[in-house]
Amino acid sequence: MVDHESRVQEKGDGERLQKVLAQAGVASRRHAEQLILDGRVTVNGDKISALGTKVRIQDHIQVDGHEIYRTESLHYYLLNKPTSVITSVSDPQGRPTVVDLMKDVPIRVYPVGRLDYDTSGLLVLTNDGELTHRLMHPSFGVEKTYRVWVKGPVGINALETLRQGVFLEDGITAPAIVERVSGVSSETELKSRGNHLEVLEVTIHEGRNRQIRRMFSAIGYPVVKLERIRFGSLLLGNSLGIGSYRILTIEEVRELRSKVGL
Repeated sequence: MVDHESRVQEKGDGERLQKVLAQAGVASRRHAEQLILDGRVTVNGDKISALGTKVRIQDHIQVDGHEIYRTESLHYYLLNKPTSVITSVSDPQGRPTVVDLMKDVPIRVYPVGRLDYDTSGLLVLTNDGELTHRLMHPSFGVEKTYRVWVKGPVGINALETLRQGVFLEDGITAPAIVERVSGVSSETELKSRGNHLEVLEVTIHEGRNRQIRRMFSAIGYPVVKLERIRFGSLLLGNSLGIGSYRILTIEEVRELRSKVGL
């Protein structure tokens, strides 16, 4: 008897299962492949464990017993994440998540990467699994720019260390682009003078855990405040309030996809 998996693989039509899962926003394609290998995916009630499996539009797909709804509609949002919010779809400790801030969005979207609990700023959320995978993959080198507040002034040698690479416990960082900031908002200038803070803008293309904070701590200037202001071709700007979100324009999506070869 020929099982379902073999029958599907023999057919030339349809799309690879891991691609469909990624496009549905379930996971990146690589993670989707692991879900299949782990036997967590079924098609029309049959467990699938082969990566060559192809599915058609009429097939019913489930992951861990939950139905996956295929759609050609992809959605892209930019959120100005506040501090004290988790970059996740849920939190076992009951803390607010970025998805909680987007309850009005009619379709389930997922954050692209993470911003720390105590870091604010630009976060992309989408159900485009393939774009998410590429934006997060280090081989594409997507740049992120952060505005960093530290107790200053920061010395020239410290700045050069950031620009050349900082030794961390998980290896030396790639060179960063570092600029001292001028012309920030009057409110920020007042706080900076009153607390003897200096404001820098740092651009990196790596995505290590709490990387900016660890870099500054390593050079002797612990971060007081951190905000991401750019992600790839996207800029946060001043028009989007903290905790607010907006839909990306067609041109913004096109530029973002183009940067990672889509």
